[in-house]
Amino acid sequence: MRYVLKKTVSTLATLLVVSLFLFVSFQLISGDPATRMLGTGATPERLAALRAQLGLDQPLPVQYVRWLVALLQGDPGISYIYKQPVASLLAAKIPVTLALALLSFALMCVVGLPVGLYTAKHAGSSLDHIVLVLNQVIMAIPPFFSGILISWLFGMVLHLFSPGGYVPYTRSLADFLGYLVFPALAIALPRAAQLAKLLRGSILEEAGKNYTRTAYSRGNDTNGVLYGHILKNALLPTLTFLGMSLANMLAGSLVVERVFNIPGISTILLTSIGNRDYPVILAAVMWIAVFVIVSNLVVDLLYRALDPRVDVG
Repeated sequence: MRYVLKKTVSTLATLLVVSLFLFVSFQLISGDPATRMLGTGATPERLAALRAQLGLDQPLPVQYVRWLVALLQGDPGISYIYKQPVASLLAAKIPVTLALALLSFALMCVVGLPVGLYTAKHAGSSLDHIVLVLNQVIMAIPPFFSGILISWLFGMVLHLFSPGGYVPYTRSLADFLGYLVFPALAIALPRAAQLAKLLRGSILEEAGKNYTRTAYSRGNDTNGVLYGHILKNALLPTLTFLGMSLANMLAGSLVVERVFNIPGISTILLTSIGNRDYPVILAAVMWIAVFVIVSNLVVDLLYRALDPRVDVG
């Protein structure tokens, strides 16, 4: 319990530091939102009035505290460009990006873990060598290019889906998930190849240790030793990779959304960056930071649960 409390406090402190860093960084970026909204021909009086309305005339510490308190209350402000509450804008986009990232993560596990187990059990076989070569090829292909290939193969050639024919989850959840399978596959494949390679290497490393030979000497068969002794220890480095991959897939989703014309958070984030729409940018980036940091917290807790001897900091 003390460990959980320690990690939770550490996570909250990290989020606070990240929020301060993000806020100050965006404030230092050149470009005045008031000038962006009113145009370069606006009078100084109009610019001053708009800055006062937006709270941009206040000292930076005051602006930060006000923003942080409002963010914790679920009100990150009003978009400068869309003239709508930022919370409602992101609420329509975040579920799409989150669903894509989680589906990508699930596909990665479904593909990578069995392949890693199989190649470890049959290490040195012809099929193992073929899989290793395929892994190297797949890992070298970036997700956005995989997305282009998948759109062409499954969309234009096999006609299994309509590229660009996104269906909102509010209209049909089944069609929504069905469309996301293909972009999720583009994101998942490189990480699944890395996962399979990592798990294979970890299992083979554990298989050469003394406790494995002891397990065999007690009459256990290969499956008994693998699933009863080796796999738990082999999963520890894999678990760290899974946590990193979950965060990586969120970033990958932002790129692949553009390829498959998915109206996720990437669309509004890029538009807001181009228009200096700070409330939207800060809220979106802060949400991504929370997702990444909380994912790392979950991994640390699972790591400790699997092996209480391990101190992950």
